[in-house]
Amino acid sequence: MDAEAETIRRILEDTGDTWAVVGLSNNRARAAYGVAEVLRRFGKRVVPVHPKAEAVHGEQGYASLAKIPFPVDVVDVFVNSDLAGAVADEAVAAGARAVWFQLGVVDEQAYERTRAAGLDMIMDRCPAIEIPRLG
Repeated sequence: MDAEAETIRRILEDTGDTWAVVGLSNNRARAAYGVAEVLRRFGKRVVPVHPKAEAVHGEQGYASLAKIPFPVDVVDVFVNSDLAGAVADEAVAAGARAVWFQLGVVDEQAYERTRAAGLDMIMDRCPAIEIPRLG
């Protein structure tokens, strides 16, 4: 198994079940909404992080990672690549154990900073696609 596949498996199976999904709102047309549903079916607690701080899938939303009053295991990032690095830095500051940049979200410098801080990180992949591959 290659290193990225091993990291994906570790994040999905071993890193913990509380996922903050940055960019998640009640807009059903957005990819984040559907991915959050898949994560919930896989047994994850999905915490919405969005400027509106609205509840999604019955879970209280927060305007930022820093406002979440409990530990988060994984930060799943659904924002444009130019904003994603700041979110990764917030995830490190918040004590998350891993960061996941969704399909199309790429920031090599953020990847290097996040890995240097000791977190697992996946970039430009989707957990809803990876979960069925776990077997």
